[in-house]
Amino acid sequence: MDFLELAKSRRSIRHFKERDVTKEQLTQLIEAAQAAPSAGNCQPWHFYVVKNKELQQKMKAAAYNQDFILSAPACIVVCAEAARSEGRYHERGVVLYCLQDTAAAVQNILLCAFDLGLGTCWVGAFDEAETARILNLPPERRPVAVIAVGYPAEDFKPQNRRPIEEIATFIEEN
Repeated sequence: MDFLELAKSRRSIRHFKERDVTKEQLTQLIEAAQAAPSAGNCQPWHFYVVKNKELQQKMKAAAYNQDFILSAPACIVVCAEAARSEGRYHERGVVLYCLQDTAAAVQNILLCAFDLGLGTCWVGAFDEAETARILNLPPERRPVAVIAVGYPAEDFKPQNRRPIEEIATFIEEN
């Protein structure tokens, strides 16, 4: 499938089959994340791949009881390492660039997963401090996203998108 078709077809999945996701597949997702652009090539990220149901149960609770986190065979917790950006970009690296960079890595994971026949859901609604405690994260790693990963147990449904004319302004030459 070409890229535009891939990007337009990907959807958030919240129902997963009881089928394992392999370490090879998960490694491919991390490789896709690793290839994401980052400001100054600082690569201010670290990824925790969680396949432990006990931890996923706790993560579900920290994510305001979003059940699909537990039903997914794996979750990837994407962490920002702000100090990597701060060294080069100071405060802007901490408050903006490291978050933009992790978002780019998340998008690469989502698209790669879809290309592999997997479904994902990008979770942003979770208690960061509790998630950090559950995973025993070092203080320099801030959890900014949880991605549930598995084989979809639901159909991909088209979603309405705002028209191009409503979301883009083209500024032409004089």
